[in-house]
Amino acid sequence: MIVTLIVLCEIAFWVLLAAGLALRYLARKPRLGAVLLLCEPLLELVLLVVAAIDLKNGAEPDWKHGLAAVYIGFTVGLGHSTITWVDARVAHRFAGGPPPVKPPKYGMPRAVHEWRVAARWVVASVTALALLEGAILYVGGDGDVGSLRSWQQTMLFVIGINLIIAASYTVFPKRAKAER
Repeated sequence: MIVTLIVLCEIAFWVLLAAGLALRYLARKPRLGAVLLLCEPLLELVLLVVAAIDLKNGAEPDWKHGLAAVYIGFTVGLGHSTITWVDARVAHRFAGGPPPVKPPKYGMPRAVHEWRVAARWVVASVTALALLEGAILYVGGDGDVGSLRSWQQTMLFVIGINLIIAASYTVFPKRAKAER
């Protein structure tokens, strides 16, 4: 049931995003579009409540509960930037907005961009870590929480990879062809 709900939340995320942007730009109802976009966090709240109820009713914590925590974390850390990214492209394509700003390609501006991206991933992972720890404490010593601990290790790995990528752009900045 949890996996099905995660899939439904992901589908609903994109449906709400498409509907909100369609109302904003095609129907020219920006406030109604904004209301739909503001409903996005409700999806994660529903998922969190259902996962907590499932654990409360005696379900053994497993990879599905961990996946729910990770999904919520990634929506917290990356959801806003995803919506902003799509919004800029829809505004340009359908509403005559300016072309989307492309990330810098070279030097320190690129390194700064990569640190911002890494920060989003760190926020996502730390949120997931906190939710996973909350689930572990919620279950207590009675349940097998090995699967949740495994998800925590994966989130630490995600943090590490993103920090390495950002640091590599700082230490070894990409140079324009003319500088090479």
